[in-house]
Amino acid sequence: QVQLVESGGGLVQAGGSLRLSCAASGGTFRDYAMGWFRQAPGKEREFVAAISWIGITIHYADSVKGRFTISRDNAKNTVYLQMNSLKPEDTAVYYCAADPQLGTLVGGGAIGSWGQGTQVTVSS
Repeated sequence: QVQLVESGGGLVQAGGSLRLSCAASGGTFRDYAMGWFRQAPGKEREFVAAISWIGITIHYADSVKGRFTISRDNAKNTVYLQMNSLKPEDTAVYYCAADPQLGTLVGGGAIGSWGQGTQVTVSS
């Protein structure tokens, strides 16, 4: 029943930075792991990053390691995705997701909650 709302997307030149935010409400949020996914036009949705609210376990897709950072502010019930050194291939709709199990976000499965998505466009 948790509700997720993404923000922070937009148009940026290659090499630039954006920070995405995902605000959560309506659930026992301390029990949820959070993640980011993205989907480019004509392509399948892919995993980007995930973080556990209970601990400090973090996972990144190989394609974004060293460039993207996922973090959280538990007091604000918000998860962030700081995206640096953006490339045109990062262009996609980015979705926030929540699930009781971090392994479901990382390894696949029936994820509990999704946000509406926010568009990120990186120009050359």
